[in-house]
Amino acid sequence: MLPPDVSALVDRTRRALDGGPPVVPLPRLGDAAPPPGTAAVVRTSGSTGTPREVALSGAALRASAAATADRLGAPGRWVLALPATHVAGLQVVARSVLAGTPLVAAAPDEPFTPSRLADLLAEALAGDDPVHVSLVPTQLHRVVQAADDGAPRALDALARCGAVLLGGAAAPPVLVRRAREAGVRVVRTYGMSETSGGCVYDGVPLAGVRVRIDADPGAPGVVELSGPVLASGYVGDETATAAAFHDGPDGRWFRTSDLGTLRDGVLRVLGRADDVVVTGGENVAPVAVEAVLGELFDGEVCVVGVPDPEWGQAVVAVVTGPPGTPAGWLPDAALAPVRSAVAARLGRPAAPRRILQVAGLPRRGPGKVDRAAVVDLVRHHDAHR
Repeated sequence: MLPPDVSALVDRTRRALDGGPPVVPLPRLGDAAPPPGTAAVVRTSGSTGTPREVALSGAALRASAAATADRLGAPGRWVLALPATHVAGLQVVARSVLAGTPLVAAAPDEPFTPSRLADLLAEALAGDDPVHVSLVPTQLHRVVQAADDGAPRALDALARCGAVLLGGAAAPPVLVRRAREAGVRVVRTYGMSETSGGCVYDGVPLAGVRVRIDADPGAPGVVELSGPVLASGYVGDETATAAAFHDGPDGRWFRTSDLGTLRDGVLRVLGRADDVVVTGGENVAPVAVEAVLGELFDGEVCVVGVPDPEWGQAVVAVVTGPPGTPAGWLPDAALAPVRSAVAARLGRPAAPRRILQVAGLPRRGPGKVDRAAVVDLVRHHDAHR
């Protein structure tokens, strides 16, 4: 049986998709009314500054759910393991409603644990429908870590699912590889509130979605997205809507804040444009460095730029250790081989000048690392070196 709060959300979502009042998972930020036809008002994570309210039409949510079912091969039964206050969790609810299959979910205030996920998956897998679940990399990391520690129940259950959508943040390649080696059908997703959630799966756009790069062919540039999954705009903010959404002869497009490349129809996201570290006059993409470090460390990784009198910005990595790990800088003897490995792959400017090990990374939204808070963390430990 669904927890009462989740059951009420399912009912509100069903009514909203049938033309009723929009579902609003979080308290409204302002008094402006959403445009006609709005089925949901979701809030952005605020990673680009002030959070905004995004108006999603019923048509956009339906198009997203249909395209997801088409890509996965069947609508399936969904397990809600994400907060439904954000678009990824709300989309799980919407997909379940539109598929007409029972939703399995924990209580909204229940903390995530691999053991609890295993319980939810066991309940869903008892039926005949394919089972799908959406996770963020932190959750999958904990599941894999639990398996390494002798508790593989959640990982084994994930291996029985039709698909495990992984999004909300960049997934370390080593994490994806380890999960897939365990038989988990990991599907890396890319999208945001403005696109009704994930709209590019494993680098390939869903049916009806188009991707282009604002740059020369093959070169890195700003990612732009188009298709029936786009939001109507930002509620009460016409200026922001006009800046992000624009119409042209080839349709309506949304300009993201991400850099990427598009080659042979496959999108590779390089990270946020404003996250690029300029060190010694060279541009360094943190996501690329994180991918290399993810192969060298078992924990999670965040790479940031911090002010430096010599380089302008210094590339610094923050990595997580086992629970209870005391925060501290890696000694030079441990840092040197890491710098060499990164330099060999990405060039010397990308090699981190310092590496801070901590117990956990500060976060914002469902699984998103708060990079500004990571910079503050580095500065704090710099001041106490």
